[in-house]
Amino acid sequence: MLLHMLTADPVSLHAYQQGEGPRLDPRTGELIFVDIAGHAVHRSRLSGGTLVPVGTYDLGEPVGTVAPLAAPGAGWLVAVTDDVVHLAEDGTRTLLHTGLAADHGQLNDGACDPAGRFHCGSQSRLRRPVARLHRLDTDGSLHVALTGVTVSNGIGFTADGATMYYIDTLPARSLESFDVNPDGSLGRRRTVTAVSGGNPDGLAVDDEGCVWVAVWDGWAVHRYAPDGRLLAEVRLPVARPTAVAFAGSTLLVTTAYHGLDAAQRAAQPDAGRIFAVDAGVGGPAAYPWRGQPPLRQGTTAAVAVAAGGTDEPTR
Repeated sequence: MLLHMLTADPVSLHAYQQGEGPRLDPRTGELIFVDIAGHAVHRSRLSGGTLVPVGTYDLGEPVGTVAPLAAPGAGWLVAVTDDVVHLAEDGTRTLLHTGLAADHGQLNDGACDPAGRFHCGSQSRLRRPVARLHRLDTDGSLHVALTGVTVSNGIGFTADGATMYYIDTLPARSLESFDVNPDGSLGRRRTVTAVSGGNPDGLAVDDEGCVWVAVWDGWAVHRYAPDGRLLAEVRLPVARPTAVAFAGSTLLVTTAYHGLDAAQRAAQPDAGRIFAVDAGVGGPAAYPWRGQPPLRQGTTAAVAVAAGGTDEPTR
């Protein structure tokens, strides 16, 4: 079968140190994403082929992922260092759960399933299999879904919620899947395919049930069939794509310049920008968390800054 080759173009006005976890917020049509090393949550809107900043929340510490709540104006769930917090639109944040990775590292990627449960994994600072995948149910209860993880990364679900695709980037460098039980717990585990050319990172599942995987240090995004066949490749002019999200049939790709030396950055002037490509197939917006936002007591404030905020302008 002939591999379908695509090329993505930069669409963001700014570059981000470690752009990650893009999600299309179904309530607003905005792209929400994080800058892990930049300690921020960003909101942007795609307009006329340009991703225009709407606002930035500076949380002052590493941010792993963000997920919308279901109700309009209800804010977002955010993984911050080793905590899960609720972030309100005015920048107020309320602690929901703490200590999820304090013994080994920090929280990383996460996503909600179609039933509205939030799944979020951690990564080990020493690159040992001591990290975990957690599940926050709609009643607010927290569960350990998976242990023995090293770097929990891409998480995505089929539209029926019966299958979770998952990446533990190291050491396997593979795309895996799990059966999902009615209560959200994980069942049968299997390897879908090894990912070559770099380290698999964030992922998204399209409307045909295929999986798009960003390949860190691979200069590419891969599209895989459920049986593991490589169907398409999106080429990028930057080495470190981190994650993907759909806005209709447009695939948006976050990238990073974090960890590149001066010579690498000079050779990759668009590193850290967000890219877009017509994928030829659509994908869903983010599934929201269907729990209730917390009562705003004992809260701390994130700094909400103007659109564009702490982003670094491209050169």
